[in-house]
Amino acid sequence: MIRVREKQPAGCATLLEELVDERRLNLTAPVAIVVAHPDDEVIGMGAQLHRLQNVTVIHVTDGSPHDLRDANDSGFPNAQAYARARRAELKAALEIAGIPLSSTRELRVPDQEAPLHLVQIVRALQSIFNQSKPQAVFTHPYEGGHPDHDATALAVHTACALLPRPPLIHEMTSYYGANGSIVTGEFLPEPTHKIWTAELSREEVQSKERMFGCFKTQARVLQAFSLRSERFRTAPRYDFTQPPHPGALYYEQHSFGMPGFCAWAQTALLQLGIEVPL
Repeated sequence: MIRVREKQPAGCATLLEELVDERRLNLTAPVAIVVAHPDDEVIGMGAQLHRLQNVTVIHVTDGSPHDLRDANDSGFPNAQAYARARRAELKAALEIAGIPLSSTRELRVPDQEAPLHLVQIVRALQSIFNQSKPQAVFTHPYEGGHPDHDATALAVHTACALLPRPPLIHEMTSYYGANGSIVTGEFLPEPTHKIWTAELSREEVQSKERMFGCFKTQARVLQAFSLRSERFRTAPRYDFTQPPHPGALYYEQHSFGMPGFCAWAQTALLQLGIEVPL
């Protein structure tokens, strides 16, 4: 059975500062950030990126769905051109944070299809983690906001559990649905895990705004996310074979949704030899 470590430090303004102060993470220690799409790391922790001197940023998808609506709306004739554009946008944004493109890894799963490739993603992350040996991993929460986010969360938790010395797993905010609306910059309520809120300085807001500006193809989407703060927490335990909350999930109400995520999760975990529920 996969068990996520429950240690909950307390005291400082941000989770990164807390980890540094407790000598469980320092700025030169290897850290991995695993996100579903190019731009998710900037949305979740863009103001913190410059602090990490030994970071590997891993993107599960290429940001380009097989459905060409997003590509065509942005003026690209095919999925490949759209994926290249999103990669170029990522490069420009990470340069602002001082992170070279060489510090990133691509798993190249098509956007919106990560739940179909869970075993492949877990094995790829397991291999990367075995090589880079991160002391901490930052990723998405399991909240039903986007199927790729949920698949990424499952893959991170599973890959870490399969390691002989699993790193600490921490979460940045993404988004989820509530009362028919989207909620951004907040976690789905989970009362047992402390949330660290980093209120960004004027300089940090300006830097993150510049990073947001690099993602021309995502300008409309990024309008939903605040530049004022970033929130983090130690990852709770999840049962990925059950929905993250009652009622319809956000992505089940939109065209990018993928029905049956929990069934895909259960099948993948069984194929990996993982006891379910987690």
